[in-house]
Amino acid sequence: MGLSRLLPGKGIVSVTHDWPKSFPNAAKDVQEFLVGASITCVRRRAKVLMVDLDSQYTLVIHLKMTGQLVFVSKNLANGKKPTAKDEVRFGAGHPNDSLVNELPDKSTRVIFELSDDSKLFFNDQRKFGWVKLIPTVEVPNIDFFKKVGPEPLSAEFTWQELRDRLQRRKNTNIKAAILDQTVVAGIGNIYADEALWGAKIHPTTLVKNLSDPQIKLLYQEARAVLQLSIDKGGSSNRNYVNAEGKRGSYMDFARVFRREKLPCPRCGTTIIKTKVAGRGTHTCPTCQVL
Repeated sequence: MGLSRLLPGKGIVSVTHDWPKSFPNAAKDVQEFLVGASITCVRRRAKVLMVDLDSQYTLVIHLKMTGQLVFVSKNLANGKKPTAKDEVRFGAGHPNDSLVNELPDKSTRVIFELSDDSKLFFNDQRKFGWVKLIPTVEVPNIDFFKKVGPEPLSAEFTWQELRDRLQRRKNTNIKAAILDQTVVAGIGNIYADEALWGAKIHPTTLVKNLSDPQIKLLYQEARAVLQLSIDKGGSSNRNYVNAEGKRGSYMDFARVFRREKLPCPRCGTTIIKTKVAGRGTHTCPTCQVL
C-alpha cells in the first residue's frame, strides 16, 4: 500500500471536517492526541485502514462503499503544476474521479494538513464511511475486527477454507457472499466482479450450487486480481499524470469492471451491467452463464 510508504514520519498539523458522522470524535481528544502527533505506521485490515500515531492513538478509517483516502504532496497541494516524474498523489479506496481531480471537492469529508505542507483527504460520496480516533490498544476490540474473515492473500488461507466459510451463506448468491467481510476480508465490488469473471461464474449463482472446482478457481482468481491490483498500486494510479502528461488511469487492469457495452476480452460478447447484492455488477453473458 503506497500510503504506508508516504505517510510515516509526517506530523498532523490540523484537521477539518464537514460532516459530523464522517469524523465522530471529541474535540478535546482531537487536540490532545491527533493534532501535533506524528504518523508512525499505516496498516490495513479488510476495508479498514489504520493510521497509527506516536500519541498511542490510531485513526481507524472505514471506507464503506465509496470512501477513499487521497494523499496530495506539496507541489500539487500548493497549486503548482506537477511534472511527470513527480510523485504528487496517491489514492487508496474506491475508484472515481476524486482520486485524480482537484481536491477538496464535493465528496471531501475530512482534510488533514500535514507537516510538510502535504494533505490527506478523506472523500466519501455516500457518507457511510468514517474516521475514528481510538487508543491503539483498543483497536483489536472493535466489533468489526472480531468478526472480519481471513485475508485472501494470507499464506494460511486455502481454497478449502474459502469453501467452508462460504457454506455459512450457502443460500446466498456468490457475489453477496464474497463481498461479506465476515466470510473473507478485503474483496470489494471491483475485485468481486473481476474474480467472478475470471472464474466464469455468474454473480447470482447460489453458493450451494457451486462445485469444488469452481470454488477453487474463484479462490485462485480472487488472489490473482488482488495481487495484480497491489502490483499496479491499487485500484487507483499513484501518479497524478503519466509520462505523456495525461491523467493517470486507475483501472488499467480491469477486464470486466466498468467495461459495460465493451467487448469481453475473452470471447468478444458485449459486457452488461446489472445490480447484484445492491451493487453495480459487470458480467459477460456468454462466459458467465447462470
